[in-house]
Parts: sequence; structure tokens; C-alpha cells
Amino acid sequence: MDDQQLLRYSRHILLDELGIEGQSRLLASHALVIGAGGLGSPVALYLGSAGVGRITVVDHDSVDATNLQRQIAHSLDRLGMPKAESVRAAIAALNPDPHVEALVRRADDALLDRLLPDVDVVIDCCDNFATRHMVNRACVRHKVPLVSGAAIRMDGQLSVYDPRDPASPCYACVFPEDAGVEETRCATMGVFAPLVGIVGTLQAAEALKLLAGIGSRLTGRLMMIDGRDMDITTITLPRQRGCAVCGQSA
Repeated sequence: MDDQQLLRYSRHILLDELGIEGQSRLLASHALVIGAGGLGSPVALYLGSAGVGRITVVDHDSVDATNLQRQIAHSLDRLGMPKAESVRAAIAALNPDPHVEALVRRADDALLDRLLPDVDVVIDCCDNFATRHMVNRACVRHKVPLVSGAAIRMDGQLSVYDPRDPASPCYACVFPEDAGVEETRCATMGVFAPLVGIVGTLQAAEALKLLAGIGSRLTGRLMMIDGRDMDITTITLPRQRGCAVCGQSA
């Protein structure tokens, strides 16, 4: 690190858990963010401000006025801009250090198979089960830890799925693809603006801890947040030996 970086990241370096070694690991790491909306906004901003060296943001959508209630990486002067590029601009305004790649497209298997061999952590900030399951399958294939979050109405949830850990479940262990879970979207059900900030910030914290190699993680646990009463419940998630995605190696 040069003198400017030592100053910029001094509050991290002062932490016993991080120090220069942990901050150096962040600067050398690569994070993949799927989705640049309500969850992806705080995730990307905190990863960028914390000095994650490479950040790849994948989102096919563009910024519109309804996003600005909660998607804090975007602004009025970027209406109509692709969200991935808007996030890149927002990170650059905070910190010039990260190299941010903005991919204006939907995530698919081919893209994930190309990106994941060079990625240290995936943060899933999308808003639909099909993409979550696709990302989970790719993370299991490539043995890359996945930080998964969701928020709708006044409820949020967060967990870490780490295929490098033989005891860790994958996303499909908890939410099987054939379970027939009802899909809900912010556009029809609404979402409390600060809730996506809470969940996204926690996702960023878990991702940074994974990258820096510090602290306890939510691996094998599901955190559920009730935004009405600000009640937080955490439950243990066992790995399912019959899981169609990761069960063969359980």
C-alpha cells in the first residue's frame, strides 16, 4: 500500500482483526455482485469504499424513478443509465482504487462459468428464485462462497453458503427448486426502503470478512429480520444429503 492508501484505510488497519494484512487481502480480492438494485447498492458501495480490488457488477436493468426510494447507489442525474454502470460511477466517486467491471446483461450459466474461476466471493443481490438457484449451482460447481440476501415488504433474510466447508448447506438445501415457493417482487408487494440497506450492509460485512479471512460468519445459519418490530432471529441450517445440487458430496 502507498501512503494515500494507508491513510484511506487507516480505520481498517487499526482493527486488530484486520490490520495491514487483512486490508492487503481486500485490495487483492475479486468480488462478484449479482444485481445492482436495493441490495446491490449498499453491497457495492461498501465493497468499493473498503478497497476490494476488483468488483464485477452484473445487472441488465436501467435506473428509473421508482428505484430511487431505496437503491442508494443511483441518482436523478443517472435516470435511464444501466444500473451496473451507475454503480460503477458511484464507486468511483467514493474510491478510485477498485477496478469495477460493469456487465450490462443478465447472469447466465455461461457468464458465471467464465467469471467464477477468478472470483473470491459471490454476493447474490437479485430478486428472483430462478437466478438465485442458478448462481447457487455455479458457486457449488466452482467452490466459491456465496453471500445471499433477500428483502420484501418488511422482512429480510441473509445467509452464507460456502461449498468449501463440508458442513455448509447450499441455497438449494434450504430452498429446494421444486418446493413451489411463491415468487414475490418489490414492484407488486413493496419494500421498506431501509430494510434493503440493512440486509445489503450485512451482506457486505459478511463478504468483507470472507475476503479478509476474519470473524465468525453466517455459514450454516439463516438470519431473518422482521423490520416491523426490528426482531432478528437466527436458525441453524443443516446440509441436506439428498440435495439435488450439493448432496452428492455431503
